[in-house]
Amino acid sequence: MLPILTLLAERGLSLLGDAILAKGKEKVESIIGTTIPSSVQGFTPEVTAKLKELEMQHEEKLLELSIEQRKIEIEADQAGQEQVTDRWKADMSSDSTLAKNIRPSVLIYLLGTYTLFAVGSAFGVEVKQAYVELLAQWGMLVMSAYFVGRTVEKVTATRNSNNG
Repeated sequence: MLPILTLLAERGLSLLGDAILAKGKEKVESIIGTTIPSSVQGFTPEVTAKLKELEMQHEEKLLELSIEQRKIEIEADQAGQEQVTDRWKADMSSDSTLAKNIRPSVLIYLLGTYTLFAVGSAFGVEVKQAYVELLAQWGMLVMSAYFVGRTVEKVTATRNSNNG
């Protein structure tokens, strides 16, 4: 499927490709009233021209399919973010010291380890590049989650207190 989607994009049929990603090849074929080739060899200049014409004729419906898919993706992302915020709120309201301090503790550990790697490298201690890259990715992830997450929590709390 990926080679076909790539070919559609290369030939200026990105709307058709987006609709196929959103709803599937069979659904799009039923909308435009023709079969889309399943192989690269089937995309002759004549077929491409016909598909372009059909894409223009059914542009509105194809756009609706793409927009519908994007809305679903956005809603799923928002729901996921809300769940993370809810988990963090539950951690903060917990009686467990570990639950309340796990995020800052992990952040301190990662920064401390990164500092040890830096000091070690100053004294000629060689650390495998894979470990340094992995630690850097974890650090970025944890710092983003911690600082952005805390900001979201505070904004949410402020809005809730203003509305209530």
